[in-house]
Amino acid sequence: MALENVLALDIGIPWQVFGSWRNSPYTLTVCAERPGPVPMHGGPALSVAHGLDALATADTVIVPGYLEPDAPGAEVTAALAGAAERGTRMASICTGAFALAAAGLLDGRRATTHWLYAQALAKQYPRVTVVSEDLYIDEGQVLTSGGVSSGLDLCLHLIRRDLGPRLANQQARLLVAAPHRIGGQAPFIDLPVRPEPSESPALYDWALRNLHQPLTVDQLAYRAGMSRRTLIRRFHTDTGLPPMRWLLDARLARARELLESGDLTIEAIARHCGLGTPANFRTLFKAHVGVPPSVYRETFVG
Repeated sequence: MALENVLALDIGIPWQVFGSWRNSPYTLTVCAERPGPVPMHGGPALSVAHGLDALATADTVIVPGYLEPDAPGAEVTAALAGAAERGTRMASICTGAFALAAAGLLDGRRATTHWLYAQALAKQYPRVTVVSEDLYIDEGQVLTSGGVSSGLDLCLHLIRRDLGPRLANQQARLLVAAPHRIGGQAPFIDLPVRPEPSESPALYDWALRNLHQPLTVDQLAYRAGMSRRTLIRRFHTDTGLPPMRWLLDARLARARELLESGDLTIEAIARHCGLGTPANFRTLFKAHVGVPPSVYRETFVG
């Protein structure tokens, strides 16, 4: 399904994965709301021969991401909902999740999208459980994937589901892609640190300068000249998080910066970021970022 301003890489991924191998068991069709030229972001306009009637005979419908992830028109959402009602497998890449959500197909389900748009998806569609960390989520009939290249992981997963791991791994080799990626989207998410706007910017700046210290809620409250209860309310207003969780995110963000930009030892990074012993640092980093510090450094530095 090519929506207006479909992202070039997003729509190219399923075409390459399912249509690029000899004797492929898949037949691909590109459709749009109406046949004809469809603007594509990052490439020339697509010439699409099929309209929404193509969904009536599809076994699987994939909605790639598009530039402004607003709800598509009523005809599109009705066609998507109708396809799902007939039992068609529905999938999305990146911001394509917004189209599935607009059609009501993600209600009561877990779903993911590009981490940059995860909060917007959750806000616009509160009946959807948005999980921004995962590369893709398989809910049976409905599948969603994260940002851009996560669509490759999703498509290989579909092959694995349909035809087994041997053919999925074979196709991954042809694509020079990992059959399974570890870590999800979490290593790529920008962790928000200093909230904007805030009535107490000096407090956050002070905390960020003192992450190596064993900070407590009482210390932060004393520094801000607030009661403990008022400080906790302020953090929730500014960041949506309790103070200690905000501190943990700030420490992990600093650790990621140090892993990416220098050759400090794990012990030194743990000390600089106030994350305790190297063992404690490794445990926390793996739990919240999805991969060990060494794997993260290898990914981003080489």
